[in-house]
Amino acid sequence: MQRSLEQRMAIKFCVKLEKSVAETIPMLKKAFGVDCLSDRQIFRWHKAFAEGITKTIVHEIVSESLGMRKVCAKLVPKVLTDDQKARRVETCQEL
Repeated sequence: MQRSLEQRMAIKFCVKLEKSVAETIPMLKKAFGVDCLSDRQIFRWHKAFAEGITKTIVHEIVSESLGMRKVCAKLVPKVLTDDQKARRVETCQEL
């Protein structure tokens, strides 16, 4: 698992450097030897990293679709349920 993670990071690095799959595969095989991912897996990860999604799309998904907002560097729901509100009041009174 750790080896696969390292290779994915290397693939992502190659994508950031705008290396093609044809350039990436030999570099990974040289670096990781027999533990290297298959050509097909390298191609799949390269394609996934190259396409990716933009920050604006991620922000739209998190804020609009999931109804979250950023508060003190943490994402929290915009609306609390009645149960959540009651638990917070009880906790505050205990403190």
